[in-house]
Amino acid sequence: MWMRRRTVGDFVKAFLAFVVLVVLVLGVPFALATQIGWPLPSGAPSLDWLQREITVGTFLNILTVIVWFAWAQFTACVLVEIKAALSGVGVPGRVPGAGPSQLLARQLVAALLLVGATAASLTPGLAQLGQQHGLEGNQQPAVAAAQQTPGIFAQQEARTGAAAGALAEQASQAAADARGTAEHGDTKFYRIQPPEGRHHDSLWEIAERHLGDGRRYKEIFELNKDRVQPDGSRLSEASLIRPGWIMEMPGDARGGELVEMPDEAPDVSPRVRQQIDAYARTGDQQQQQQQQQQQQQQQERGDRDSGASLPEQRPAPAPAPAGQEQRSFGLPEALLTAPLLAAGLLGALGRRRRQALWQSALGAVGGRRGMEPPTPTGDARDAQDALLVGADPDGVRMLDRALRGLAASLAGESRALPVVYAAWLSHGDLHLQLAQPAGKPPAPWRPGQDQTFWTLARADAERYEDTDTAAPYPGLVSLGTMDDSRLLLNLESVPGIVSLSGAEADRAAVFASVAAELATNGWSDRMTITLVGFGDDLTPLAPNRIRHLDGTEALFETMEAETRQRRGALGAAGHDSVLTGRTGPAQHTRWAPHLVLLAARPSDEDAHRLAELAADAARLGIGYLVGTDSGDLPGAAWEMEITADGRLLAPLLGLELDAQLLPAAQRRAVVDLFAAADPGSGPDGGPGNSPPFLVDISEEGRPAVYARLVGPYEIIGLDAPDPDRGAQLHEALALLLLHREGVHPRVLASALWPRGVTDDVRDALLERLRDWLGTDPDGSPRLRTDATGRLTLARSVVSDLDVLRSLYYEATQGKGADNRAVRGRLLTDALVLVRGPLLADRPGDRYRWLTHEIVDAQLPLLVADTGLALSAFHLEKDRTEKAIEALNAALRTAPADERLWHELLRATHATGDPERLRALAADLTGRGGARGLPPRTEALLDELLPTWREASPAAG
Repeated sequence: MWMRRRTVGDFVKAFLAFVVLVVLVLGVPFALATQIGWPLPSGAPSLDWLQREITVGTFLNILTVIVWFAWAQFTACVLVEIKAALSGVGVPGRVPGAGPSQLLARQLVAALLLVGATAASLTPGLAQLGQQHGLEGNQQPAVAAAQQTPGIFAQQEARTGAAAGALAEQASQAAADARGTAEHGDTKFYRIQPPEGRHHDSLWEIAERHLGDGRRYKEIFELNKDRVQPDGSRLSEASLIRPGWIMEMPGDARGGELVEMPDEAPDVSPRVRQQIDAYARTGDQQQQQQQQQQQQQQQERGDRDSGASLPEQRPAPAPAPAGQEQRSFGLPEALLTAPLLAAGLLGALGRRRRQALWQSALGAVGGRRGMEPPTPTGDARDAQDALLVGADPDGVRMLDRALRGLAASLAGESRALPVVYAAWLSHGDLHLQLAQPAGKPPAPWRPGQDQTFWTLARADAERYEDTDTAAPYPGLVSLGTMDDSRLLLNLESVPGIVSLSGAEADRAAVFASVAAELATNGWSDRMTITLVGFGDDLTPLAPNRIRHLDGTEALFETMEAETRQRRGALGAAGHDSVLTGRTGPAQHTRWAPHLVLLAARPSDEDAHRLAELAADAARLGIGYLVGTDSGDLPGAAWEMEITADGRLLAPLLGLELDAQLLPAAQRRAVVDLFAAADPGSGPDGGPGNSPPFLVDISEEGRPAVYARLVGPYEIIGLDAPDPDRGAQLHEALALLLLHREGVHPRVLASALWPRGVTDDVRDALLERLRDWLGTDPDGSPRLRTDATGRLTLARSVVSDLDVLRSLYYEATQGKGADNRAVRGRLLTDALVLVRGPLLADRPGDRYRWLTHEIVDAQLPLLVADTGLALSAFHLEKDRTEKAIEALNAALRTAPADERLWHELLRATHATGDPERLRALAADLTGRGGARGLPPRTEALLDELLPTWREASPAAG
């Protein structure tokens, strides 16, 4: 077992710490007791004692009592620190009034236990006696991670040597296991295969085939990095491997292409066996050096961080060094590294665009209406791409379901919601930090590192389903990351004001991020966000949530009235806080949080008025985040500072975060996206009328590649790809076909690999896609890159959706607008293309990026508009049956479009057959179910068939 060796100095420090502890804990009381005496009196004091003369002896006795008290306090500190270190609790309790004493005790105990833990790690497995390997062993990393979750009150100096020693033991055991595999002769090797056609081997694909997860390619790379290959070269980059090279594989690798050690591989040629044998021998020393370097680095991190860092919540791109902005491909890092904020903004933007489409459809005149939302350009386009890449909707969904599930469980046990100060997200695990102990959490939650932490493992969180319970903690908002964990602060629970100091521009970036996430997050139902002195341009993000005030006078007038109203409402309802009311009968109509963001420092008078308002705010569900030039704001309960390099500091809370920011440029770009999606922003008060890509619908315009997306997915004009990669290539092509304006390479990679992928794997896929699509007769590739670096398709690659849009446009605004015969033919051809919903047979585990699209709303509207236009075309000549046929064809794809049912009722009424109309009314009533029919549909039925309610009493 390899371990980090302790120096003579370490043992000298431990010995001196031991001596000092013995002298202070045992020597001091022994000396006092033998030389001066016990501090306790031998009998009850009398009044004569007060009348005695004060002498030097009196002062000595008083000083002796003080020394006894100091010794007792220090001894208590030592006991508290030893208990915390041995029990594994990262945050020891505080001894009242013992700041310097407890710090000295902590340093002495840490110095002593550091060597003790190292010595214990040499004991051969005594701590593992009676334990089973398997489930319990697999749970240890999760428990360790939970214990190391940074607490909002954790002081940076509370780093004990016990955790460092445990980390050294784990690293040593991992190294021993790795070498034991090689020593027992079961090491596996893989020989890089020569290319087959256009397919080239890669470490990602090797890991996918033999380790079950392509992301484990890094393990193969680390095992083989810089080792000499049979051709004399070395592996230096994961993407640069050559046929004939030999790769040592992790011990759990499986698959027929792997070989064991040469003596056990009779099917391998002697030459290859000799190469593998030589490679295995020369790799031992290199492997040991690499392992020792890795373990030493990990040990050093352990000494600094008091334990292993928590895994990332979601793969996020690292910030590009100065002069290397191309690593980000021009996308803003602020949005790429804010997964919860990006998911909220993306979801809200999709809802806004759908709303614009429906409003445009209902306000259509003469069959002309906006079909396409405007295509973003410039910074807005980059911001949209960054949202698509950075968003983590699964994380938002998990957080929302977990919190609502917790509230439902507590309500079922008739328990009140605990006050939560903060939440930490780490690799899908959720840690809630409570204001005070609240007993045992309901299953599947479990206690965390101490009584003020409740923890939910990711696997347990994924079992939660949607519930109609009110959102319990809507005031949670992301502040940044610390040790790969993301912190969400519950603004409405803070007992007072949260102040934020720093430069004005840096504060504004924090305020904008907080406001944007609160306005669009997916774990709240309702709230009010009042912005004072900034953010008037943020209103388009959520007009129903965001309110902007110009100054503090308006703020005080508003908040004083609301504070009084909330106090009275709580008293009338018999609740002591909004939390106890959120699980009651009025949960959906009351107790929504009100969060105030005041960007500029208030005057001293206003600051005191604000402090008085905030004194009782946490109980009322009101939170205040106030900006200040310095950290001395009156009434501030928690003080934070944002630095010029993007660090969010809160020394008294033990926090040092990489702040989540929304700088001015990105804020403007995001607001532009929402403003462009507003129903009244486009031509004629709606989105654009012209589709972004029109195709030549004449016979001469026959495409070289034709993909059928409306219905089952089919491709005409291309050879079938390799079955192992066919599904991925089809999905990539569908994404490009639905975005003729171009797709950023990182957006494509994020869509196909939602959990992240390396650049070399993405680039390999693009090469395969480019080869599969081929070239046009003039030699130009059908997959191209435009001036902005985005991927686009040649005009010779067309989908049926492109043709459908073009046919409708030509029929209503092009050649068919003034030619009845052409209009009828084009509309008929368009409706024939519709074979069902978009990508009807797509597998459930793919095409998840469609949830961010609005094409699922566009297609039914487009089909409905086509059916309505064709119906009107036939009714002009009294061809009622043809009109009914067109409407029924459109209803198969757009069954929820009320306009189609209205026209179908009118057309059926025009047949003069009351029984047929009555049957259609009964069908409509059955579709309405318990909700009944929409008011406009009922009004139309009253006009066309006054007796319809008699035939359908349930509908009435």
